[in-house]
Amino acid sequence: QVHLVESGGGLVQAGGSLRLSCEASGRPFSTYAMGWYRQAPGKERELVASITGDGMTNYADSVKGRFTISRDNAKNTVYLQMNGLKPEDTAVYYCNLPVYALVPWGQGTQVTVSS
Repeated sequence: QVHLVESGGGLVQAGGSLRLSCEASGRPFSTYAMGWYRQAPGKERELVASITGDGMTNYADSVKGRFTISRDNAKNTVYLQMNGLKPEDTAVYYCNLPVYALVPWGQGTQVTVSS
């Protein structure tokens, strides 16, 4: 079973940057894709970025050009660099496997962007 721990969230002004980290344990990390999801108050959880085991990436249109997902397989960690943050990026951010292979969610990390 994969265990996920997210960190790096915080309060930032619009236009600012944050870097989120997600450490995974319990399975050989490099063999599976990972994604960053977010859930804003009153909204469904959505996938914002994903990365395959060998580094191919994909982004939701809402974050394309502003967010960058990366991974360090030696550290069992996936990152989300968020630049040009907007108030609408405010949400709890989670990492997990792709939607067809979800494992129990971690606690997430809160990102709040003030205008």
